[in-house]
Amino acid sequence: MAAKQTGLGRGFGSLIPQNFDAGLLMDETERIQKLAVGLLSPNPHQPRTVFDEKALAELAASITQYGIIQPLVVAPVGDKYHLIAGERRWRAAKIAGLKTVPALVRTTKEQEKLELAILENVQRVDLSPLEQAVSIERLHQQFNLSYGDIARRLGKAETTVHNTVRLLQLPEDARDALQNGDISEGHARQVLALKDSPEKQTELLRLIIENGWSVRQAERYVSSLKAGIKEVKKAEERVSGDTPETERLSQRFGTRVRIHRTAKGGRVEIAFTSDDQLAKLLAELDQ
Repeated sequence: MAAKQTGLGRGFGSLIPQNFDAGLLMDETERIQKLAVGLLSPNPHQPRTVFDEKALAELAASITQYGIIQPLVVAPVGDKYHLIAGERRWRAAKIAGLKTVPALVRTTKEQEKLELAILENVQRVDLSPLEQAVSIERLHQQFNLSYGDIARRLGKAETTVHNTVRLLQLPEDARDALQNGDISEGHARQVLALKDSPEKQTELLRLIIENGWSVRQAERYVSSLKAGIKEVKKAEERVSGDTPETERLSQRFGTRVRIHRTAKGGRVEIAFTSDDQLAKLLAELDQ
């Protein structure tokens, strides 16, 4: 399958590793300033009011050792600043005793313009699924927008937005395969379904690419594994749909028969080419 060229180019895995730092979603051209901790205050419109003290203490310990990797985003209010994104980091920085924090300073209008630009970018039809995921995650991380808010602004279902962002959780080889067009978004979702087993994810990705499996075939493979089939060969047999059982049924009915496995059983599909053949099949089943 020919590789699909996109704006991200090769090596996308190095941009968004599996446990990626959201700071990577920022533009490299944005200038970071050092601001005094005392000049910052929480955004009065911030919906979150309760912060886990233990988690803040852990973050403060990390900041003490490594510093703040991802800058805060603030808007000027008089001679002080309101936090747009990064209140947890700001609170943890105070616990850690930091005097200053790295921050991106934006006016409200600049923030609105950038938010609008990213929203428009997500709606572009030529963006790859991973590029859309990065843009949506940037809106979530840097603009404090919930996935529900993003979905409403994009005119999409919230589940669609969540599913798109989940693509960032793919292992690096699967992200590269998706970005290069070796697998489809549907294939990628089946790989994600095996997230508890990286080895099985790698094996499924190999089988999809080497065998040219459809999304439905990949889905059958995943269902077989979740149904308790541990051997790869047996799981592959279920994907093909051709088994001793289907061969016996095909000979009996004189037509193609397929078994589609699911996690809780499956279904039998009997093909027919005319109403006469359907009548004969029904008569055979009634015996």
